[in-house]
Amino acid sequence: MEIIVGLKELRQNVSVYVNKVKQGKSFIVVKRSKPLFKIVPLEEEGIWERVIDFTKIKKGGVNVKDILCRI
Repeated sequence: MEIIVGLKELRQNVSVYVNKVKQGKSFIVVKRSKPLFKIVPLEEEGIWERVIDFTKIKKGGVNVKDILCRI
C-alpha cells in the first residue's frame, strides 16, 4: 500500500520524508486530494551513467546554453 502525503506536509517536513525514502519507502504526493507525483527510492547505485565530464573540457564546467546551441 502506498503512503499518501500532502504537498504542504512534504514541504514542511522534507527531511523526514528524505530519511523515509532512504529506508526504502515510497510516497504519493497529493494537493487538494489530487495526486501530483510519486517519490520512490532509487533501486540501484549504478542507475546514473556518466556520459561526459565537462570539467575536463573547461575548468568549472561548460554553460548549458553553449551545449544546447551546438546540438
